[in-house]
Parts: sequence; structure tokens; C-alpha cells
Amino acid sequence: MINLEQDRYQAFIFDMDGTMVDNMMVHHHAWQQKLMEMGLQMTIEEVMEKVHGINEEIIKGLFPWRYTDAEVKRYAAEKEIRYQELYKDSLQLIEGLPDFLRKIRECGIPIAVGSAAPPENVDFVLDNLNIRTSFEVILHSGDVTKGKPNPEIYTKIMDKLNVSADATVIFEDSVVGAKAAENAGCEMVIVTTTHQPHEFESINNIIGFIDDFNEIKIKEI
Repeated sequence: MINLEQDRYQAFIFDMDGTMVDNMMVHHHAWQQKLMEMGLQMTIEEVMEKVHGINEEIIKGLFPWRYTDAEVKRYAAEKEIRYQELYKDSLQLIEGLPDFLRKIRECGIPIAVGSAAPPENVDFVLDNLNIRTSFEVILHSGDVTKGKPNPEIYTKIMDKLNVSADATVIFEDSVVGAKAAENAGCEMVIVTTTHQPHEFESINNIIGFIDDFNEIKIKEI
């Protein structure tokens, strides 16, 4: 059990995919299908290893100079349509998260979402689960110029909340996201939906690892 002392922190920031909802394998399969349509055969293991970040950056990295900006934008949107079709009937928060969010709010600690997902996917999750009002700040891929592991999304959220990095906890599931949290100077909790603890050995500032949010609580002082 991880105990976070109430008076130690000024803000909690949540990544979304793989952290709030256990959807990363759905994303991987959606990418695999879309890339196959685009002429690139990848195993699901290769997708899991190589396909991370902002959609447009992914496509440009895998297909350098092949597509116009308009085509890249269209393919990125089509991938997200595929993802939503695959996931819409299974959408739910990771176990224990609704109660954990409620407890954070009762303690008066601001909560934010900092996701590398495009805005339509953030809307898909927050609005279908009716939890948008739980968060003071919500930023997505359209709000930054540099994707994770660059810390831009997290530093922007802290600026908006007027909180310091040393009093902020970030919840992440991916190695790339954890590096972004480290680069932002924040402590973090890792949700092990996607990666195992040994994969984070090179990253500092990790408070601990959880399988779900029943394994963490706010300790009132």
C-alpha cells in the first residue's frame, strides 16, 4: 500500500491512456491494423515497443517524407476512430480510481489530466465516463508542441495550477511518460497496466508501483 501524505502535495496529475483506463492494448491493436492498411507489417510486440507518443509524430517517424501533412492528419484521425470502435463497449476507469479521485477532491488537492492522446480521445474517455468536472486542468496532444518524454505538458499544467514540481505527483504507466515526469522534476506513481517495474530501473523519483488504485490512499495528517 502506498500512502501519500495530504499536506505534502499541492497537485496530482494523471496521464490518461494506461493510467486512468486500461486501454493500451486496444491502442496497440488499432495501430497494428492501421499500419497494415498503410503497408507496414508490424507484430503486436513491435507496435508495443516502437509506437509511442503523438500520432502525427509516430506516422512521420515510421513513414518519413511519404505523406503530406494533410494525409498524416487524416491517417492519425482514422487510427483514433478505429481505437474508439474497438474500445467503446469496454470503457471503464481502472479499479479503485473513482474512489481515489473522490478522496483527492475531499482533501482539496487540485487534479489534472496530462495526456499525449489527441483531444477527441480525451473527450471520448472523460465525457463517456462523466468525469470531466473532476479535473481543474485538462491538457492533450493539441496543447503542446513536444510530446513525452519532453516534460512540456506537465510543466504547463503546473504553471496553470501555480504549483511546484517538488509538491506534485504524476501518475503514469509508460516508460516514456515516466521520463517526462522525471524531466519535469516530479515524483511519480507507476500503474503497471502496460510495463513491469524492472523497465523503469533507469528512472528516478518513483514513489512506487500499483496494479490498481485500491493500492494507494491519501494519508490525512
